[in-house]
Amino acid sequence: MHEKIEQINGPGGQIETFTVWPEDGKRHPPIILYMDAPGIREELYGFCRRIAAQGYYVLLPDLYYRLGRKRFPTPIPNDDVREEVFDAMYSLNNGLIMEDTRALLDFLDTNVNAAFGPAGCIGYCMSGQYVVSAAGTFPDRFAAAVSLYGVGIVTDKEDSPHLLAPRIKAELYFGFAETDAWVPDNVIPDLKEALEKNNVPYQLDIWPGTEHGFCFPERPLYKADAAEAVWEKVFDLYRRRLPQPEGNTK
Repeated sequence: MHEKIEQINGPGGQIETFTVWPEDGKRHPPIILYMDAPGIREELYGFCRRIAAQGYYVLLPDLYYRLGRKRFPTPIPNDDVREEVFDAMYSLNNGLIMEDTRALLDFLDTNVNAAFGPAGCIGYCMSGQYVVSAAGTFPDRFAAAVSLYGVGIVTDKEDSPHLLAPRIKAELYFGFAETDAWVPDNVIPDLKEALEKNNVPYQLDIWPGTEHGFCFPERPLYKADAAEAVWEKVFDLYRRRLPQPEGNTK
């Protein structure tokens, strides 16, 4: 695998972005991994490598770049660090991340390792909302979007991602935890209603016996069986919606 840290020109400065792709000399369908609240760390690099091994060019942008180079220890050791994480998370919004997404797509347009054509994305926790927003904001670019125990997908705000359902052309996968204090009871039914009303192709699973964060191996709430089953769903979606280009070389 090839790995490289790119400095991508963003609207608020340089976006430090981890990239990884197979060593086969071909262009590969691009996938953006939007980080969760604790931010950039080795665990997310591992996720990127796992996706890239399936034949993709993967980007992991540091969404906190406007705040400097934030790196938080995981698991979060105390309340002071937890407060810092929440402050960083609440510094973001859909508008800012869509500006960043446009910069990432511009970067992909000129990258010799990224295939031309549809892109995918995946987001965890705070970024579940961002993958839905990306699918609705850039409907001609994203063909597959994955939200795992995503928060903020349905809100009462004008920029609530579910309101973009009429624009979405991608196929979406949602994996929710059975127990999740961050996802109010109305979210899943309201999300389903918006998607079905607008004929958006999607699959939504509520994974039994899981809690928020169950996909992360370094979390105490990690559920290996459910996490591995989620990966199978993710890769099935990507295979169907992000076909590998034949003979698409540099």
